[in-house]
Amino acid sequence: METTPQDHTGSHATQEVANLGMVRPPLVYGVSIVMGLLVHFGWPRPFLPRILAAPLGSFLVVAAVVVFSYSVRKFRAAGTPLPGNKPTTIIVRTGPYRFSRNPIYLAFTIFQLGIASWVNSVWLIATLMAAVALMASVVIPREERYLERRFGADYLDYKRSVRRWL
Repeated sequence: METTPQDHTGSHATQEVANLGMVRPPLVYGVSIVMGLLVHFGWPRPFLPRILAAPLGSFLVVAAVVVFSYSVRKFRAAGTPLPGNKPTTIIVRTGPYRFSRNPIYLAFTIFQLGIASWVNSVWLIATLMAAVALMASVVIPREERYLERRFGADYLDYKRSVRRWL
């Protein structure tokens, strides 16, 4: 079930977007991965037994790709744009969005955790923690405020019924 927008605050609400800023999710996780790898290559600090690192990491990377792909497919099937710099047209409530309001961000997180495991780098875990903190304190609240303005009670109901991450 999807919900279409309702203009609750005047005509400017339909022109807003969820994310025009520099703190864009792919950039947050991309910078986090690069920074973690740079520190890792200069000062490696493993956190897993060597025998577990690659199998666990590869499993997590594949799981992240599956969650990401399924989430994107559901967005596209609903006809709403994926990038946060375009207006959201509908609240997607199907597929992984039944369990998480942010399955794409969850996929990014699992992906970085998979890379951290695969290369066995505590630094990638540290930069992941910073990325998740930034997402939870800046990006997601900004997007939620936008969706509350755009969809009103429909989004608030969705927000109450579905967890943010999982």
